[in-house]
Amino acid sequence: MGATSFLFPGQGAQYLGMGAALCDKFPPAFQRFQQASQILGYDLLEICKNGPADQLNSTVFSQPAIYVSSLAALDLLNAEDPQAAQSCKITAGLSLGEYTALTFAGAISFEDGVALVKERGEAMQAASEKSPSGMLSVIGAEKEQIAQMCEDAGKAGLIKMANFLCPGNIVVSGDDQACLMFEKIASEKGIRTIKLAVAGAFHTSLMEPALDRLAKILSTTTIASTNVPVLANVDALEHSDPVSIKNKLARQVVEPVLWENCIRKILDSGVEKLYEVGPGRVLAGLAKRINRKIEIVNIQA
Repeated sequence: MGATSFLFPGQGAQYLGMGAALCDKFPPAFQRFQQASQILGYDLLEICKNGPADQLNSTVFSQPAIYVSSLAALDLLNAEDPQAAQSCKITAGLSLGEYTALTFAGAISFEDGVALVKERGEAMQAASEKSPSGMLSVIGAEKEQIAQMCEDAGKAGLIKMANFLCPGNIVVSGDDQACLMFEKIASEKGIRTIKLAVAGAFHTSLMEPALDRLAKILSTTTIASTNVPVLANVDALEHSDPVSIKNKLARQVVEPVLWENCIRKILDSGVEKLYEVGPGRVLAGLAKRINRKIEIVNIQA
């Protein structure tokens, strides 16, 4: 088998029923959920299976749900095709998914990962409640055009480019009023925007309270050096040193996600096959926008 790369999804990939079929047929997946539920203090699998949807989609619950579901899917892949992981040359995860990638790479234990993403979700939710804000996906516009639109909409409040996903797909993040202004400007220019179902303006300075809270728990968490290179969202560079990992994970909530750069670096590394491990197929679609010919396998939760 040629070199592989593992990609792990972030918030927004969740859906009602995820993990249910996998847990029914694959006992290690069920054990993952049981172990996570003991740490979280609630039945995570029940929320994934039956919701309600509003609860699963909330930042507090969706982040642990995606993290655990992705690792359960990884368990299945390792059982059915262990060579895939053994051939992994480099890995990355989108926003929340970076925690999953670091767990896969041996830097963070599963137990500590559950505790971290629980704290992260709660911290981001609390920060969001301090200031009404949101995120918009902008389809089909160039970076320079979006930057100018952010500058124009910035008269109504803070708004920044937050997620650089792939050519023609950038997410902006900011105050509600600035987002409304951005939508109006985009509409006048014939540019499509999609309001994302998130609690607030992630990956901007509005998440500063979450950064402080997250930095504290990261400072007391044991993090090891990685056994597989992991690309950081904040700079698309490999990070393996525990001090660097803690710093970049904390900064991640207030800085833009350079996902397109991460994918380009993975593709340039000589990887022959990508595995999207976890719920949804968003990452496969983004990668195909960069290289239509790359082989991608989805391992569903």
